[in-house]
Amino acid sequence: MEKTGLPVSQDMFLEAGVHIGTRIKTNDMKRFIFKKRDDGLYILDLTKTAERIMAAAKLLSKYQPKDILIVASRIYSSNAAAKFSKLTGIPVLQGRFVPGTMTNLASKQFQEPKLVFVCDPKGEKEAIMESAKNGVPVIALCDTDNETKFIDLIVPINNKGRRSLALLFYILAREVLLSQGVITSYDQFKYDLNFFERLEETKPSEEEAEPSDEEAAEKEAEETAKEEAKETTKKEESKQVEQKPERAEEKSEKVKSEAKSESQEKSASAQESVSAPQKVHKERVKKIKGKPKQEAKKSES
Repeated sequence: MEKTGLPVSQDMFLEAGVHIGTRIKTNDMKRFIFKKRDDGLYILDLTKTAERIMAAAKLLSKYQPKDILIVASRIYSSNAAAKFSKLTGIPVLQGRFVPGTMTNLASKQFQEPKLVFVCDPKGEKEAIMESAKNGVPVIALCDTDNETKFIDLIVPINNKGRRSLALLFYILAREVLLSQGVITSYDQFKYDLNFFERLEETKPSEEEAEPSDEEAAEKEAEETAKEEAKETTKKEESKQVEQKPERAEEKSEKVKSEAKSESQEKSASAQESVSAPQKVHKERVKKIKGKPKQEAKKSES
C-alpha cells in the first residue's frame, strides 16, 4: 500500500476517474463529496473512497465466496465483475436482475446469498429491496446522484466509468486473494488494470448501451431534471385543484351576500310602503278629532 494511505497511487485513481461524479447531488451522498467543479460535476473525496473500498474488501473476505452475490447489470460493471469472479470464485449475476431471484423459491434463478454486492443502486434497486426483505447486508457502489436507503456499506465511486470500475475490481481482487492466502504480497498479483478493463466479446447492443463518463453524467442530469419538472407540474396541478373549491366557496359567499343585501333592500322598501299609509291615516284621525272641538267653540259663541 502507498504511503498516502491509498490502496494504489493517487495518480492511478485520478487517471481512472474514480472521483468523477455527476451533476446531481443527493443528501445521502453529501458527506462523500469533496467539491463541485466549474462545469457542474461533483467530485468525490478520494480518501473516503479508498477507505470504503478497503472496508468492502475486508467485508467480502469474511464470507465464503459461495455465500456472496455480485449484481452487475451494466456492461462495464458486468465485464469487470466477471473477471473478479474468475479470480475469487465469488458468483456474479450479469445483466438484468430478475425480480424474485432472492424471494421466489420457484424461480430458476433463485439464490440465497448472505452478502450482496450491488454495482448500480438505480438499475439494481430490486436486488437491494429483496436483500433488505431477507435481512441480507448490502455493499453498493454509489455515485453522487444515488439514494442509499437499505445499503449497509456505501462505496462512493464513479459507478458508470469503464476504467473506474476496472480499478475498483482490480483492488478488490488483490485484497480478497491476499486475505484468502492465494497470494502473500502485492507483488504476487500478476493481473494488471487492463485485464479488468478489457471487454470480452459481447453483443453490439450491449456495447452501445454504455456511454462515456461525461455522457453518462449529462444523461443522469437530464433524467433527473425531467423527473423534477414532472414533480413541479404535479405540484402545480394539485395546487390548482385545491384552489378550485376555494374559488367556488368565494363565489357562493358572494351570491349569499348579494342575496342578503337585496333582501334587506326589499324589506326596507316594504316598510316604507307600509309606513306611508299609516302617516296619512294618522293625519286624517287628527283632523277628525279636531272638528268637534271647533264646532263646540262656535256654538258657545
